[in-house]
Amino acid sequence: MSDVRPPLPPFTRETAIQKVRAAEDGWNSRDPHKVSLAYTVDSRWRNRAEFPVGREQIVEFLTRKWNRELDYRLIKELWTFADNRIAVRFAYEFRDDSFQWYRSYGNENWEFDANGLMRLRYASINDLRISESDRKFHWPLGPRPADHPGLSDLGL
Repeated sequence: MSDVRPPLPPFTRETAIQKVRAAEDGWNSRDPHKVSLAYTVDSRWRNRAEFPVGREQIVEFLTRKWNRELDYRLIKELWTFADNRIAVRFAYEFRDDSFQWYRSYGNENWEFDANGLMRLRYASINDLRISESDRKFHWPLGPRPADHPGLSDLGL
């Protein structure tokens, strides 16, 4: 993989939306190694009570996450952007190994280097238990189809 990840800052509305969708598609792959390549080698995160630093810790974190959060599906939506920063809101659904479903809601603040790699990621997340019948994300595992509604369209 290249150490350059277009679109590059400074972002326009269009390129910020492209960056958000690329991040969503990467996370929906549930491939920790692939996802880690979108971050700088020394990227710093805050994710709930965990603070991974660097790609190796990001891979470890995501591996644990997706071993625990089964049938994971994520939607991200641009909130705002400026220069090399993007803020998103998101929701994702998953089930645990006892088939209890959850929807997690949150916000992320991102900062990118000149090559379009994310160097800072700060996430705030809340979890809600839901019944299987309350699920809204019903596409096959992998990237969200282009015609699947986004968060605003789903009333989330």
